[in-house]
Amino acid sequence: MWAVSTVTMLALAGLLPDFRLQSPSGDSATRIAVTAALGAGAFGVLSAVVWPLLVRLLLLVPAFVLGLLVFFLNGSLLLVALRINPSGQSEAAPETAVIVAAVMSAVASATGAALAVRDDDAYRRRLSRLADRRRRRQPPGPSTPGTVFLQLDGVGHEVLLAAARKGVLPTVARWLGTDNGTSTGTSTDNGTSTGTRTGAREGATHRLTPWRTDWSSQTGASQLGILHGSNHDVPAFRWYEKDSREVMVSNRPTSAAELQRRAVAATGDGGLLSLDGASRGNLFSGGADEQALVLSIATRRRGRDNRSRAGYFAYFSDPANAVRTAMSFVAEVGREIGQSVRARARGRRPRVSRGGLYPFVRAFATVVERDVVVAAVVGDLLAGRTAVYADLVAYDEVAHHSGPLGRDAEQVLARLDRALALIEKAAEHAPRPYRIVVLSDHGQSPGETFRARYGLTLGDLVRAGCGLPVPRRARRTRSGAEARAAVRAALRRPVEEGGGAHLPARRDREPIVLASGNLGLVSFPDVSHRMTREEIDARHPALLTTLANHPGIGFLLVRSERHGGVVLGPYGVEIPLDRLDEEPGPLAEFGPGAADAVRRTHSFPHTADIMVNSFHDPKDGEVLSFEEQIGSHGGLGGAQTRPFLLSPLALSEPTADGADLVGAEQVHQVLRRWLREPAGPQVPLTDDLGEAVLSVPGDRPRTLDEQPGTLDDEPGTPDDERAA
Repeated sequence: MWAVSTVTMLALAGLLPDFRLQSPSGDSATRIAVTAALGAGAFGVLSAVVWPLLVRLLLLVPAFVLGLLVFFLNGSLLLVALRINPSGQSEAAPETAVIVAAVMSAVASATGAALAVRDDDAYRRRLSRLADRRRRRQPPGPSTPGTVFLQLDGVGHEVLLAAARKGVLPTVARWLGTDNGTSTGTSTDNGTSTGTRTGAREGATHRLTPWRTDWSSQTGASQLGILHGSNHDVPAFRWYEKDSREVMVSNRPTSAAELQRRAVAATGDGGLLSLDGASRGNLFSGGADEQALVLSIATRRRGRDNRSRAGYFAYFSDPANAVRTAMSFVAEVGREIGQSVRARARGRRPRVSRGGLYPFVRAFATVVERDVVVAAVVGDLLAGRTAVYADLVAYDEVAHHSGPLGRDAEQVLARLDRALALIEKAAEHAPRPYRIVVLSDHGQSPGETFRARYGLTLGDLVRAGCGLPVPRRARRTRSGAEARAAVRAALRRPVEEGGGAHLPARRDREPIVLASGNLGLVSFPDVSHRMTREEIDARHPALLTTLANHPGIGFLLVRSERHGGVVLGPYGVEIPLDRLDEEPGPLAEFGPGAADAVRRTHSFPHTADIMVNSFHDPKDGEVLSFEEQIGSHGGLGGAQTRPFLLSPLALSEPTADGADLVGAEQVHQVLRRWLREPAGPQVPLTDDLGEAVLSVPGDRPRTLDEQPGTLDDEPGTPDDERAA
């Protein structure tokens, strides 16, 4: 590495006029080579000693500024290295030093990668050295296996299978025991999964299980339920709470902290990771002691219990990592710009705007966040932690703007597969065996936006249905004209030839319209309670009819004084919630479980006055997003409600007798059970008397009193938790 750095410095000195390694009068070739070697050596030592201290200061810098500072600080280290060079002959202009330092760090990183390619054991030896260092500083790890949960944000069950079949996910295909990812799963005509799982093929190490999300098919609801066991009263990604008069947003730090507090209060439990756990890149902590890039603690004052950005230090303390990630960040920005231009040139539809800051947001999610989280997980493995949960958001971010089934998203999946392979290799050098579980929190459904198809937003349609002023472009659309006509008909006013005037606006009575993918929420903030269908009709006679009859809307959920709750559809369809199983009406196109999901959301205290789910085409799985996304999630319809659970065969089956796995809270119970299975598969069953038993393969079912098993053997489990 030192030799390569020396040669690189000599080459740059010959190419860059403001960088020299000899005196003005000239030196011998030997002296120039010695100067380059000393300079490269000094730069390497400073990078190893001083750089970690600089990264401590970088933790106070916003993430988007971090990439630029990496280059400038690295250049400063090079200037210092040239200044302390014993030859005293080298110098460089400040702007040139930035270039030289970046190139040298990049070449050093590439050299290490090239050596690893030529020698398959190079990376394994590096991990082994890191593991040895940790073992010398800490006692031996336990013999029971730990568990790593890796969340591939937004990757649906069908998308995972298709990518494995095409060779995009070779690691996943190998775990499933087939190079082509052949699936034994089936689908119904309306695109919904029948719950059939990929069986244990010859050579397989993992099983694949689909599960079904709640109505709110988004990370906030799913991850809160998975990590903390309760996502009660999370109706969408964003919603308005009348009692506090605030809009809750799942990925806002203050909202995430409040949601986590509510979940802990509801369950009385710290979370899935409360016992020697680590939370990496998540919205919520899961009760973990070790946390990095966790949103729910981002608003706290920095202290011993707040290490939300500690993952940055652990990763960027290596200058090669810093420069490689910074250069990859720039390359990803360029890749996104190129892909966006190509999509426009080819006239690809559907399409949304991908300008502004989005290329930088995408680069941060697909490069910086991925690299930091993977490095943190590797560190957790070498430290021997009991449970690790990490979220990789790269695919979800790209699929929103490029589509969940396109080539752009496939490229991101391929890079995520390499991250899985890296973590798998790191587990081989951990002080304890590890089980790797891969899962997703939701899928994504394709489709154009509501605005692109109809020329107005859901907010415009709601305002028109209320008789409030709307933008001129919305008034000119067919939907806008129909809504205004419905208002006049409801008020028994004649339809005017020129379009007529709207009712006067009263800002204190204007509705709040929020979007969560293809799920819309309408709230009237001046009414302190959740309004009923009768109250809404008395106030805005044409609103519910306008929304229910719009071709871009699938169904509405409103409270009813007569029935408690009703689902409204086109042509006057009105079905009470307790009759949905016999008469699903508009919910029939949304597959099994839709009625239960709607009824559960209706029970939430903060459900909106009107819940709006978009149209869904069961033939191609498309929905209409109320946000500017061509790959969306948040409501019912299509692949967004069918994520996956990929678990080792050494763990028990997620559910008994092939039953469907429904809801994030059930997934939490499965993961919690797996954390209590260090000795092997044990499937909890229930006998005829309702007594909990443990079924062990090859043996009769025994009661917990007869065989306490791993519940009593688990190290560090509190007595009250064992008793439970």
